[in-house]
Amino acid sequence: MARCPAKFLDLAGRLADAAGVVSRRYFRTGIAVIEKVNSSPVTIADREAEMRMRKMIAHEYPDHGIMGEEHGLDRIDAEHVWVLDPIDGTKSFICGVPLFGTLIALVHRGVPILGIIDQPVIGERWIGAIGRRTTYLGKTAKTRSCKSLDDATLFATSPYMFGDRAPAFESLRTSVRLTRYGTDCYGYGQLAAGNADIVVEGGLKPHDYLAQVPIIEGAGGVLTDWDGKALGLHSGGRICGSGDPKLHKLALRKLNG
Repeated sequence: MARCPAKFLDLAGRLADAAGVVSRRYFRTGIAVIEKVNSSPVTIADREAEMRMRKMIAHEYPDHGIMGEEHGLDRIDAEHVWVLDPIDGTKSFICGVPLFGTLIALVHRGVPILGIIDQPVIGERWIGAIGRRTTYLGKTAKTRSCKSLDDATLFATSPYMFGDRAPAFESLRTSVRLTRYGTDCYGYGQLAAGNADIVVEGGLKPHDYLAQVPIIEGAGGVLTDWDGKALGLHSGGRICGSGDPKLHKLALRKLNG
């Protein structure tokens, strides 16, 4: 596939900037928390940040589709679809923990070609795009080589997110050197930066993982579902990412053993 056009990268960066302005304004201000139908929390910051991004996309590319966590679907069958999660890690956000982030993905004919993870409080940003190397704070990012589960560091947002596949996760968890929880999208950034080796999650939606695909792959890693299949708009919610392709196979073997 050809390189991701620079014009899309430019817009994605401006979307992250705009969302960050909103997130920083509300962070640690004691704003009200609303419980959604699925019992997950949301705030005015989530909704305002997404709406700002949606308006920018509609202004510049009115023919593009949008899938957002807070404001739903718009032209989802378009050739280009932007997938937005204004605050991934809302629980961290409302607790004043700066491990949340804005996730922005662009999908072209079902394939994620661009992704951003932006942490607006710390000021960290990962950018991945087809045909380009992933960058972290403007410099090339690279996953680290770890080929043994015994030496691996594993990230997951919660040990309780795997439902009936919890025993599979436990099989992997007990095989690695170190496990850390509570990372949300920040864990994928650390994977791309070479500070972790595996990220495993369950129960995710497309806005939770599509941005990470070009970021992890552009840094030399692998991000798939638990069956090793490529991720798209209609993938299931069980995700596994690894910094080393050999390690990825070992992780998937544990998850499916």
